[in-house]
Parts: sequence; C-alpha cells; structure tokens
Amino acid sequence: MFEFELPWIFLLLPLPWLIHRFLSPLETGDEAALRVPFADELGIGQSDERKPLKLLLLLLITGWILLLSAAARPVWMGDAVDVPVSGRDLLLAVDLSGSMQVEDFRLGGNTVNRLMATKAVVGEFIKRRDGDRLGLILFGSQAYLQTPLTFDRQTVHQLLQESAIGLAGKETAIGDAIGLAIKKLKDHPDGQKVLILITDGANTAGEVQPIKAAELAAGQGVKIYTVGIGADEMIVQSLFGAQRVNPSADLDEKTLTAIAETTGGRYFRARDSAQLEQIYAMLDELEPVERDSRQFRPQQSLFFWPLAAAMLIACMMTLLRLRGHLA
Repeated sequence: MFEFELPWIFLLLPLPWLIHRFLSPLETGDEAALRVPFADELGIGQSDERKPLKLLLLLLITGWILLLSAAARPVWMGDAVDVPVSGRDLLLAVDLSGSMQVEDFRLGGNTVNRLMATKAVVGEFIKRRDGDRLGLILFGSQAYLQTPLTFDRQTVHQLLQESAIGLAGKETAIGDAIGLAIKKLKDHPDGQKVLILITDGANTAGEVQPIKAAELAAGQGVKIYTVGIGADEMIVQSLFGAQRVNPSADLDEKTLTAIAETTGGRYFRARDSAQLEQIYAMLDELEPVERDSRQFRPQQSLFFWPLAAAMLIACMMTLLRLRGHLA
C-alpha cells in the first residue's frame, strides 16, 4: 500500500499562484516596445512565443508537484508481518570447566566432548527461541556474562560457538553462575525470568554456595532448570587393558535437583546427545514462546524518486534556457 506520511504538505500546492496573484512584480526597466494593435489578428509572434511559455509553465507546475511529493514523504507499506513477542528473559549458563573436555558423547557418528555436544544442541535451542531475550553466562572457576540479554539470537549463538574449555578456569563455580544470573535478572518482571544451567560436575569454586544462591533466586522470582550432562559409562584404555569407568562420578545430581526444586524448575539428566536434544525439546514445551497479536508493516521510503524527477526537470529547464528555447 502506498501512502504519504505528511499529506498536509499538498496544501502548499497553490502557493506559487498565490504569490503571483497577490504580490506585485518587480520593475525590470525593460525598454519600450512597439505595439502593433492588429498583431493578434495577423498571428504575428504567437506561435514562437506561446509555445515556449506553455512548456515553461508545464515544467514549473510538474517540478513543483514533484517537490511537494518528495517533501510529503511517500512510503510503500508492505504486508503486515507478525512479530513474536513473549517478554521472557532467558539466561543460559554453560559450564566450561576442565571436565567438559571428556569425550563421552557422539554427534553425527563421531565421538565429541561434552562442550561440543552442548554447543550443537543448545545452538539449535537458541535458534528456536524467537521472541525471547537471551543471554549467555560462561562459568568455570569464575562466572562471566558473555552476552547480556538481547533479541539478537545470532550473536548469542555465535559467542556460544566461540567459547572454549578453560576460558573461565578449570574448576566449577555453580553458585557464582546463579548469583550472576540473579543480578542480571533482578530488575525484570517476575514470572518471565528463567535460567538454564548446564554442568557436568559439582561446585568446587566460587564464593556463593549453590543452595544459598538458589534460595536467593527463588526470592527474586528466577526459575532455574538444571541439566546434568555426561555418560554413565565409557571404555578407557589403561596399562591393564580396556576398563569401564563412570565419567560422571563427580556429577552432583543431588545439589542440581535441589537447585531446580527450590526455584520451581526441574532437573534433567543427559547421558548422550539424543537425551540432551529431548531435554531442550521439553524446555520448549515448559517455557513456550508466547506469541502476541502484535504486527508491523515494513516501510520503504520513496521520496528520492520524485526528488530525482524534480532535479531532472530543473536540469532540463536550465539546458533549454542556455540554448535559447525558453525566455
């Protein structure tokens, strides 16, 4: 749909006529000319004089209309587009401690470490959260806010993919990660604040104990979903041959469960990539993206077209004057 943002500009359309009608022309001091009373009957000069004047008048009127059209800000309104809006603020806290390098996950037929599997699955989860504001916390021995809350899911996804094991230290500060999330979410409305915490170990660093941090989160209306990742069994080679070990022996499921229950969330256990994908599919159901009926119409400004046409007419008039076709 085509429309003008400032249609009242067209009220200025008769302005040149009003100026010509009510303002006296300046004295030019032109020399006297011989008037021939019967010149009209003979048709002397009519053809040569009136045609340029008509052309000049047509160009002036067209140029004035085009200038007013440009000033009125013409825009092309596209079709209405639905904008998904939920207002939910969702923080992702990802463990980068040394134990995340254990290769007990399979992805695409290849054995990968826990962080690689997390990046793949959480990356897809991020892409689906259209309408939520997302933020990213990376934690190891300390917790860092890598990405503040934003609607720019692409940036959150990219920074997650660029994260590396040991970037925040080799240990695991679960309590500090929760404390940082509380700080970043405290000024946001209750019922819309969610933290998803992914870890493969137990709290071994930091200043805040996880249970205490969970109690503070509950008081601030922050819901926490905890995800414990790591296989229950894997085969390793040693001096005594192949042995079966439990690579998730250090995973503190009791604490992770308590954190989730204290804040009204849930604890999930992911032993492989398939379970991790199922968990994030469940999180999509537990924390759905709410879609309001808000719409917007994309706009494309068109003022440059009539402005360019007006400038072209001005160039034409200048060229005709220089060639002597216009008086």
